[in-house]
Amino acid sequence: MAKKVAVIGAGVSGLISLKCCVDEGLEPTCFEKTEDIGGLWRFKENVDDGRASIYQSVISNTSKEMSCFSDFPMPEDFPNFLHNSKLLEYFRIFAKNGLKWLQMESHVKKHPDFASSGQWVVVTENNGKEQSAVFDGVMVCNGHHILPHLPLESFPGEKFKGQYFHSRQYKHPEGFEKKRILVIGIGNSASDIAVELCKKAAQVFVSTRHGSWVMSRISKDGYAWDLVYHTRFKTMLRNAVPRRVVKWMMEKGMNQWFNHENYGLVPQNNRILYGAIKVKSRVKELTETSAIFEDGTVEENIDIIVFATGYTVSFPFLEDLVKVENNMVSLYKFMFPPQLEKSTLACIGLIQPLGSIFPTVELQARWVTRVFKGLCTLPSERTMMEDIIKRNKKRIDMFGESNSQILQTNYIEYLDELAVEIGIKCIKPKLCHEISFPSILPSSSPDSPKKKKNQYSNTG
Repeated sequence: MAKKVAVIGAGVSGLISLKCCVDEGLEPTCFEKTEDIGGLWRFKENVDDGRASIYQSVISNTSKEMSCFSDFPMPEDFPNFLHNSKLLEYFRIFAKNGLKWLQMESHVKKHPDFASSGQWVVVTENNGKEQSAVFDGVMVCNGHHILPHLPLESFPGEKFKGQYFHSRQYKHPEGFEKKRILVIGIGNSASDIAVELCKKAAQVFVSTRHGSWVMSRISKDGYAWDLVYHTRFKTMLRNAVPRRVVKWMMEKGMNQWFNHENYGLVPQNNRILYGAIKVKSRVKELTETSAIFEDGTVEENIDIIVFATGYTVSFPFLEDLVKVENNMVSLYKFMFPPQLEKSTLACIGLIQPLGSIFPTVELQARWVTRVFKGLCTLPSERTMMEDIIKRNKKRIDMFGESNSQILQTNYIEYLDELAVEIGIKCIKPKLCHEISFPSILPSSSPDSPKKKKNQYSNTG
């Protein structure tokens, strides 16, 4: 009998998890609390509690060539970077392949004999009637853009009398005409919102604590940035040279577009150049109508504050089964809770790779389904905890300690880790200096290396 798997959420992670379950001969049931699929990428004019929310103009930051499932390319007539409506269209086409979901809010708890069976009880409510079902595995695909992080306590003297809200409540620029607006934060949403609002507002200010690197979606010769940046050669090079050299190379590359230091942005585009957006340091204090910044400057007559300050990781339906401390989640390779007696629950998509989320969650789902089937096994709890600690230290070194970087990870390296776990990539591929190139030296030379087979896996 096929093992039954509960998939919580019908966004990008939930949809590919459904397909991977089917591919592995498992029997999945997807529970989605809202009325439709799409998750984060389904725009709605109103903001619903417990659901991700985006603004109307959101466009993907990764290209369509890098942002599709492995055996389901996007239509050729789709643009390189996709509006949220186009991504939702892609999801609908993908879901037509027999993927089904139930509109129900769910609650997950351990089965009474979980220690031996590893099973879960999923409780649902429909039309006021509560029902429960037993599953052999659970794939948590609810995302991490649901509970807004609104750090009002970080602003001493909080007396602001104007309007303020989290960026998840922003939908479009109408209604902000002639306003003086302060956007706190400098991530993707903060930058998008600031640029959009400055076309209507009297003035937009962007407050940043640490600065930010600003990239265009288009790279050299008009290619999409991720097609140029995410190559195996460049990844190998970044891993081969010292960290300080990598940082220098990245800084030099970023500053080829414009010198970030000149605009107070060193660690948005021309709207900063002509003053529609002014970059400010960290907000030190708020008064009734003004903002006082860390550098001593003051901006008066602020009408609206937009907090683009990220989200808090939360799993209200899991009964504290996944531990969250200081917004950090202790998961082995961002997926498996190490303390569970049985590896029958995993989080899919609880990660921010420096690349497309599509291949990332697909490989995650492939690994999880194979673990559920018993084809792959996890190491001991101690080994998993050691990996979590080591990975966190590396993350801090690479990306810093900001709340917005907690789930950040490198892209190709992480995909390779997952590919090794699944068994589609060799464990120790040769480095470039180990690979021989017989044609470089004359065959008669005593130093001619013997031919060796390149161990890189074509499927990795």
